[in-house]
Amino acid sequence: MKAFTATLCVCVLITSVMVAQRVDAQPPARPDLLVADFEEADYGAWKAEGDAFGTGPANGTLKGQMQVSGFRGDRLANSFHQGDRSTGTLTSPPITIERRYLTFLIGGGGHAGKTCMNLQIGGKTVLTATGTNIRPGGSEALQPASWDVGEYEGQTATIQVVDSATGGWGHINVDHIVQSDTKPRLPDFAAREKTFTIDHRYLVIPIENKPKAQGQIQVFVDDQEVRRYALNIATSAETTDWYAFFTLDAYLGQTARVVANKVTEEGFALVRPSDHIPGEDDFYHEPHRPQFHFTQKVGWNNDPNGMVYHDGTWHLFFQHNPVALPWGNMTWGHATSKDLLRWQQHPNKLFPKTMAQRDCFSGGATVDKHNTAGWGKNTLVAFLTDTGAGESIAYSQDGGKTFTWYEDNPVVEHKGRDPKVIWYAYGDADTPLNGAAKKLGGHWVMVVYDEHPEYKRNAAFYTSTDLKDWTEQSHLPGYYECTELFELPVDDQQHNTRWVVFAADAKYAIGTFDGRVFTPEHEGKHQVHWGPYYASQTFDNAPDGRKIQMGWLRVSSPGPYNQHFSFPHRLTLRTTEDGIRMFAQPIREIEQLRVKSHRAKPQPMIGGQPVRLPVESDLLDVRVSFEVGSAKTVKLEIPGRTITYDAKAQTLNDVPLKTINGRVDIQVLADRSLTEIIGNDGRVFVSGSGPAKIGGTEVSISAIGGNAKLLRLDAHELKSIWNK
Repeated sequence: MKAFTATLCVCVLITSVMVAQRVDAQPPARPDLLVADFEEADYGAWKAEGDAFGTGPANGTLKGQMQVSGFRGDRLANSFHQGDRSTGTLTSPPITIERRYLTFLIGGGGHAGKTCMNLQIGGKTVLTATGTNIRPGGSEALQPASWDVGEYEGQTATIQVVDSATGGWGHINVDHIVQSDTKPRLPDFAAREKTFTIDHRYLVIPIENKPKAQGQIQVFVDDQEVRRYALNIATSAETTDWYAFFTLDAYLGQTARVVANKVTEEGFALVRPSDHIPGEDDFYHEPHRPQFHFTQKVGWNNDPNGMVYHDGTWHLFFQHNPVALPWGNMTWGHATSKDLLRWQQHPNKLFPKTMAQRDCFSGGATVDKHNTAGWGKNTLVAFLTDTGAGESIAYSQDGGKTFTWYEDNPVVEHKGRDPKVIWYAYGDADTPLNGAAKKLGGHWVMVVYDEHPEYKRNAAFYTSTDLKDWTEQSHLPGYYECTELFELPVDDQQHNTRWVVFAADAKYAIGTFDGRVFTPEHEGKHQVHWGPYYASQTFDNAPDGRKIQMGWLRVSSPGPYNQHFSFPHRLTLRTTEDGIRMFAQPIREIEQLRVKSHRAKPQPMIGGQPVRLPVESDLLDVRVSFEVGSAKTVKLEIPGRTITYDAKAQTLNDVPLKTINGRVDIQVLADRSLTEIIGNDGRVFVSGSGPAKIGGTEVSISAIGGNAKLLRLDAHELKSIWNK
């Protein structure tokens, strides 16, 4: 036994010596060599060409850019000078490769060969790297990266940072270039979970903007899954662009389990209960945030949904991705208003995967005044497309605070989506569907986008007396998403009405409807809305007979929210020289937001001599009337915007608009990121983008190429709907 012990000791000693010798044989890591940290006011020996990189490193985020994060120190090389349109290169002096790795931080555009950093030896690019973004909704966060340059050790090289792209994400961010013998440690992504008792209102989640979701989060309450979303949880506080939140106060006192994959330990530690949303003090104060249009706090929106007036409250639901800036995770967000001006956002209402089988796509809502479904008189009933099942119902018996998923969903199965349900009240000439309909004095109608072997893309019409059982009645070919149906008087004559079919592309037809079949009274379609206006909806059950519409404005935002909604506007039908046409005007309630008004007196407009009107705000409702006279064009200048009427082409910002007895009337709503131009009392409604917050100093109008006559110029400064 002693001999064995002695032998073992010798073996251990020999092994230890061999290990020590092997360790000693490894050359020690040499100190890192800094190539560039861009902390000086200029680029030093680096050479900048073109206008993309400016005259020196950027102090973080540049004007008009989303928040840049992940760089070290105070400065970085950032080619967003003058925006994505600028181009240029930034080239290092010659360097000698003296370490195994070249490490750096890089972000911005992911356009190969156009937004990149290149290692060049002998005038040839041997290694290249880009940012991560090529589509809207990405992140400006710089990420660690490295090249293995061992094979080039001892050779002379240059580093060239390139920006030759001029479209979206046409810029590159670079910082902290270092030669090192140590390969940089990348984030440790894994699946992680935590359990806690719900005693706070929110679960807050750090979000890193990326074009595509790469991970997933699930929330279980007492082992029942209540949330499931694809997302990108930030790797750390430094890479967090904004915080998403789930409202969990309906589960107070219960046990929650949060499970996430592809998340770092540091990032997952930031997923936590809270009574406050990090960054919420800045909501609605961002320079690009509209001040009298509703926008959601964070995340993506598209179509307005479930728009309905119920018990004194206007309800706006909407397609919402609460955990990312790009489209996805379709949820029904929710906001309410008492006056169609000031909105309060509520917790989301209809959820993908855990309520619907898949996503909660668009639909409408109505009020079951006669309790036809048996859920109670005046129940609020929402119709939507569950992309895993079909047209489905969720109903609320508490005024929209909570919704119950109908147990026998779907109620209609077909190839289509976006149901809108209205009540069709019988007149003397109508034939009831059946005895139940006769007793009720009408029936329900669902109009829904449909794809059919015979009718192709079409609007399909279904009928019901109980909201649950539906009968297919007819098809109207040539219509696409988010189709809806409503009745309007012509020229305010209540005895002379027409029905309107209106689709997502803002094209509409006028005709008759007998409760089953819509019959257009003209060929083709008409149009009142122009610009990035899409997927609109009107409020059902409006109390004063007005038909009020809102649409999705496809205007991007840098965050923490993305996309916009139009200002509410009233639809009317009027007789014109071209026939009956729809008009759209901002609701009269906008006058309640006026804080100061300015007026210019009527006067001749001499060619080239602007009429100027001082203002002190960039939140404006401007109204102008003029006779074109001999002018070729008339230009209206509003802070950050130019509105042009071309007299020869008879166009308003390139949209067809005829003069009326030689006169043109224009209303412009200017609200930070948004511009809405209304021509001739609503004959055209042109939506578009606008600048971030600027100092508004004047409004002016001028005649060009001749003289015109100013009849009216009023500029009303408006207050924010978000000020408490």
